[in-house]
Amino acid sequence: MLPAMTRRTAVLFAASLLFGMAGAYTVKAGDTLYSIARANGTTVAALMKLNGLPDTALEIGQELRLPGAAPAPATPAPQPPAKPPLPAPLPEDQLTPTPPAATVAGVNIRVPASLRMGEAFIVQLSGTRAAQATVRFPSEVGEDVRRPNEVLKPVGAAGEYVALGRVVLGKTTPVVYEVSLNGELVRGRIPVVGLDQPIQHLNLPTRISGLLQDPGRAAEDAAVEKAYALRTPQVWTRPFAPAMSGVKATSSSFGQPRTYLAGGPVAYHFGTDYPAPVGTPVLAVNDGKVILAGKYPVRGNLVVIDHGAGVASLYFHQSKLLVKPGQTVTRGQKIGEVGTTGLSAGPHLHLEVRVRGEGTNPETWMNRLWPR
Repeated sequence: MLPAMTRRTAVLFAASLLFGMAGAYTVKAGDTLYSIARANGTTVAALMKLNGLPDTALEIGQELRLPGAAPAPATPAPQPPAKPPLPAPLPEDQLTPTPPAATVAGVNIRVPASLRMGEAFIVQLSGTRAAQATVRFPSEVGEDVRRPNEVLKPVGAAGEYVALGRVVLGKTTPVVYEVSLNGELVRGRIPVVGLDQPIQHLNLPTRISGLLQDPGRAAEDAAVEKAYALRTPQVWTRPFAPAMSGVKATSSSFGQPRTYLAGGPVAYHFGTDYPAPVGTPVLAVNDGKVILAGKYPVRGNLVVIDHGAGVASLYFHQSKLLVKPGQTVTRGQKIGEVGTTGLSAGPHLHLEVRVRGEGTNPETWMNRLWPR
C-alpha cells in the first residue's frame, strides 16, 4: 500500500490529467474552497462533491473541476478484484458520521471522520438557513475545558458557515456534537485518538523553575484568562501564516507531556516551540487586535492577539515587543523579536493558538483559513 502522502500526490496528479481543460481551476497560494466557490458562483459543498474531496484542505497547484466543466473522455476502467463481505452494520448509536454527515431542517452538516486530541476542527453547515443554526458539544460537560457545551452561532456567508470545535489535550473519548434549528436537532459522534508522545523531562535549574512559584503568576494567569473569555466577530479573511519566516524546526512539539523538575508532575505543552536566535522577527499569524503586550513571570515578554470567533494567538518569551494593547495588526506584521524571557532555558518562540481558551495544534492552522 502506498504511504498516505504518496497516495495523495498520485490522486492530485490524476486529477490534473482528468480536469486539465476549460472549466477547471488551479489552486493558488491563499485560495480556499470558500473563496473559489464565491468567485465561480457555486458552493463549497458543490465543489467537494464534484471533485470527490474528503475535506476542505487544498494544495497549491491542485486542479479543481468547476460546475459546468466538460467531463473527461470515458476510458475503460479495470475491473476491481472481488471484495470480501462487508461487516455487519454497527448499531445506530455507534455510527461515525462521514461527509455529508446529516441534515437538519434543510441544512447540510459535515464533520471530520476522526480527530486527534488537541486538534481544532470545524462543523460545516451549508444551506439557506445555515446561519440560523446553533452548535454545541455536550461531550465537554465534565471535562477540564472552559465554558463547556457553549452555544455557538456559526460564522460565514452566502450559505456556507462553520462552527469551531476543540479537542482538549488528554481527551480520547468521542466528541459529541449537536446542531439545532427550528426545534430540530441532530447529534453525532467523532472518534478521538491520542498523540502517543513520550514524556519530555526538562529538569530545569531552580533559577528558572522557581518562576512557577512567582507571586506575580496569579495576575499573569488572570490576564490571559480574560483574553480567552473574549467573544468578538471574526476579523481574518486569509489563511493563517507562520509566526517566523523560514523557521520550521521545533524543540518541543505541541501536546508533548513534560515535567519541569525531576520527579515533578506531568503537564501538557499547550504550544509549539521554535528555536531561533535572539532578535529573530516574530510575526502575527493573522489579522487581529492586540489584547496583551507586556512582561510576565512565566510567559516572559508576551503578546496575545484576538482574531475573533473565539480564536487567539499567543507569543511567549520575546526579547522585545513592538506592539501595544488595543493595536490592530495584520497577518505577517512584525510584533516582536525572539528571546528567552520568563520560563525559558534558551532563545525560542513558544506559539499557541487557542480556541475559546483551549490549546490547539498551531500546525493545523498554518496556510489554512480554518483547521482541517
